[in-house]
Amino acid sequence: YFPVSILQNGVKLTNEPPHGIKSNLMRTYNDFSQEKLDSCTTTPEAWRILLFSLSFFPSIVQERRQFGPLGWTIIYEFNDSDLETSMNMLKIMLESQSEIPWDAITYVTGEINYGGRVTDYWDRRCLMNILAIYCNESALEDDYKFSSSGKYYILSLIHI
Repeated sequence: YFPVSILQNGVKLTNEPPHGIKSNLMRTYNDFSQEKLDSCTTTPEAWRILLFSLSFFPSIVQERRQFGPLGWTIIYEFNDSDLETSMNMLKIMLESQSEIPWDAITYVTGEINYGGRVTDYWDRRCLMNILAIYCNESALEDDYKFSSSGKYYILSLIHI
């Protein structure tokens, strides 16, 4: 255990997620290098698209917190390691299999990486439904939209 007097007199820092979807995405993409974006050689276009989708997903999950009990019945502390683990698993799955294992990607990301923190059944169900919007076969199509308004979509630059 750490001495209480040192903890009381020390400088305390917190790393809060930025507010807003755009800020969340910018923070996530600022951490990416070109090497990371080009790291999957077997299916590079699917990798970039799904990387963007997986980056969008935690932004939405974080934004639901602002709605209190309407967003989540319990406040969950999702963090960068959830996204990092999901991206690493996505890359492994894309490189190790000839077809994209959608069910495996969804299960590992939703039920294990993010869902491991979620204790409420309805919250987990909501989380999995949100993930289904961002991680599905249709996301690889050029005209796929994340929202019915059409405001959120995959940038055409990613389809390179």
